[in-house]
Amino acid sequence: MTAIIGILVPIFGLIALGYAAGLKNWFGHGATDCLNRFVVRVALPAQLFVATAQTPGHVLLQPGLLIVFGTGCLLTALLGWVFDWMRPTERDHRMSGAAIEGLCAGYSNTAFIGIPVCLAVFGPGSMAAVTIASLLTVCLLFAIAIALVEFENAGADPAAQRSAAQVLGQVMLGLLRNPLVFMPLAGGVLNASGIGLAGPFAATAQLIGSASSPCALVTIGLFLADTRPGSARSTVRRVPPMAVARLVTLKLLVQPGVTAMTALAVKMLDRTTFEEAVLLAALPTGTGPFMLAKLYDREARVASRAILVSTLLSAVTIAALLRAFG
Repeated sequence: MTAIIGILVPIFGLIALGYAAGLKNWFGHGATDCLNRFVVRVALPAQLFVATAQTPGHVLLQPGLLIVFGTGCLLTALLGWVFDWMRPTERDHRMSGAAIEGLCAGYSNTAFIGIPVCLAVFGPGSMAAVTIASLLTVCLLFAIAIALVEFENAGADPAAQRSAAQVLGQVMLGLLRNPLVFMPLAGGVLNASGIGLAGPFAATAQLIGSASSPCALVTIGLFLADTRPGSARSTVRRVPPMAVARLVTLKLLVQPGVTAMTALAVKMLDRTTFEEAVLLAALPTGTGPFMLAKLYDREARVASRAILVSTLLSAVTIAALLRAFG
C-alpha cells in the first residue's frame, strides 16, 4: 500500500499544481485549452509514434495477452457506452458523450501507474505486457472513440443530404487528419519497413512524448479550477455522482473481472502473464478521455472526476489485488 501511494502522490501533485495555477491565473486565460491541444496534437501523438516505431515485433506476438486484455477493455468500454446511451435522449452530442464515457470505463493509466507498479511487482519482464496494454488502450480504444465522435460530427447537419458513402468518407478523412490516429500508424509503417527510428529523430520524438502525461495532469488541475463553483466558467449543472460512481466501478472492478474471466476461459496465459493482464486492467482511468472531451468541446467534467476518484480508490483496490496474488 505504501509503495502504491508513493506512486500516486506525484499524480495528485501535478493535478494540484494545475489547480493552483488556475486559481492564481498563472498561465493566463485560455491556458487549459491551449495546453490540452499541445498534449493531444503534439505530445501524445509523438509518444505513440515512438511506441509503434520502436516496439519489436516479437513483443507484440502474444495472442493470448492481446485477446485477454483486448476483450477486457473493449467489453468494459462497450458497457460504459451502453449505460450512457440508455440515459434520457434530451441532450446534445449523445453519441460522442457515450463514446467518451465508454473510454473512461476502459482506458487504463498504463503510463503513469502501470509501468512503475508492474516493474515493482513483476520486474523488467513485464514491460512487454505493459506495451501491449498501452497500444491496445491508446491506439485501438482511442481510435474507436474518435471514430464515433467523427461519425456524429459528420451527420450533425440535418440540412446536408449525404449518402452513407459520403458520411463514411468524411469520418475516414477526419480520422486520418487526427494525429492520435495517423501518428501511431506512421510509426507502425516505419517499423514494418525495417527502417526504424534512431538517432536525433528518436531523441526528439521521445523528448516531446515525455511531456504528454505531466502536461495532461496539469491540464486536469487547470480545468478543475476553471469549473469550480463560483468561477467564471462554472455553470449551474453539476457532475452527476451516479455517472462517476458507475464509471469508477466499471474501471476498477468490472474490467479486471472481465479480463480474469476471459483469461480463465481461453486458457492461453501462464500465471505471471495472467496476473499482469488483470493488474493492468485494474488500473485507474488515464487522462485520455478528458483530453478527447476537451479537444472536441464535449462535457469533460465527468471524465475529470472519474480520473480523480478512480486514481484515489485504486490505492486500495490494487493493494487488495496484489494481496490476492500473494
